[in-house]
Amino acid sequence: MDPTSPVTVERSNHVAVVWLDRPDKRNAFAPEFWTSFPTVIEELGDDPEIRSVVIAAKGTAFTVGLDLTAFGPAMVTGSLDPAAPSPGSPVAQRTQTRRLVKTMQRTFTSLAECPKPVIAAVHGYCIGAGVDLITACDIRYSAVDAIFSIRETRLAMVADVGTLQRLPRIIDPGSVAELAYTGRDFDAAEAASLGLVTRLLPDADATIAAAIETAEAIAANSPLAVQGTKAVLRAGDGRTIDEALDYVALWNAAFLHSNDLAEAMASFVERRTPEFKGE
Repeated sequence: MDPTSPVTVERSNHVAVVWLDRPDKRNAFAPEFWTSFPTVIEELGDDPEIRSVVIAAKGTAFTVGLDLTAFGPAMVTGSLDPAAPSPGSPVAQRTQTRRLVKTMQRTFTSLAECPKPVIAAVHGYCIGAGVDLITACDIRYSAVDAIFSIRETRLAMVADVGTLQRLPRIIDPGSVAELAYTGRDFDAAEAASLGLVTRLLPDADATIAAAIETAEAIAANSPLAVQGTKAVLRAGDGRTIDEALDYVALWNAAFLHSNDLAEAMASFVERRTPEFKGE
């Protein structure tokens, strides 16, 4: 792993911990983050040894969002390449800006599309694009010191990397509107009361430890069943109940009769811990 990368990975017990690793900048997202992060997530999604993923952060903050200082040139050129020339016309600028936004959207969509469950472990600030990130995760744990904000409105921008699309599927749409229109800060207790946060923990260490413990519990189950469950949950979006039921029936028709199922039955009869292989 490149020691200068804004993201580092640790692997253990079929779990990958992806660290936001720019603590001196409170894990602000510089241009290189937007291409390196989805590459890491896609590699973990393809790795048969990894069964669940934790997103955590080093330093005092989960992330303060977009690194506005480092991102200045991209705002002008519409490109993550700092050497890119300025577009020659308003139409070219708009085209490049749209391309830039779509690239950034892919960064966090990689979490939603990752076949492995993803748990966010939040502490300190989780601002702007940090909310985009965690709303693309399956589960969110938070330290009690966490502070959240859909900050873009206060910076004269519309959040465009996933919060406005995913957060209304997690919490009440009226609460989304109030938080997005005002851009105000809200604490971990409010995030939990809204349903954004699944569990509150005393501090950063406890939050990360709890996320890893849950990830290991997930990894102990059949990866076929866990990844199938994530796929079925995602497939339910936009479908009627009958359509979603038909989808899961087709899924199980394809994958139910597995070696993992035979192992589950055998371990139950033999009163031992099952050893699933995802086969």
